[in-house]
Amino acid sequence: MKYILSLIVIAAINFGTQAQEQAIELTTAPTPGPYISFSEMSFDFGEIIQGDRVEHVFEFTNTGDSPIIISNVKTTCGCTASSWPREPIAIGESSKIKVNFNSSGKIGHQNKVITIMSNATNNPERIKIVTNTIPKESTEGK
Repeated sequence: MKYILSLIVIAAINFGTQAQEQAIELTTAPTPGPYISFSEMSFDFGEIIQGDRVEHVFEFTNTGDSPIIISNVKTTCGCTASSWPREPIAIGESSKIKVNFNSSGKIGHQNKVITIMSNATNNPERIKIVTNTIPKESTEGK
């Protein structure tokens, strides 16, 4: 009786392992279509002085199997602006999204998210900029 029970337990464990392996294969299989791959997902400007305007360029590549068309790039506030390519990005080609941040009226830690809307299979994609804005007054006496 113990022998039969042991065989049932081993069979159940084996079946569960096979089911997990199949689930992993299904979730890691590439999805057909364009795919936007950024070289970095976040950029930290470090400390900046209130009123500074800073800029960073995020580079990306189309690692999918059809052209990417970016339809919109949304920012979390009016202090952040962006420019992006309006033409389709071909398979294997790279391009850039430029992000500008105006720290006027901002104090302390800033975390701004930029949302990229496109026809990519990983739509929407998000990148972010981070900085610590220090008051102008605290740097004047130095």
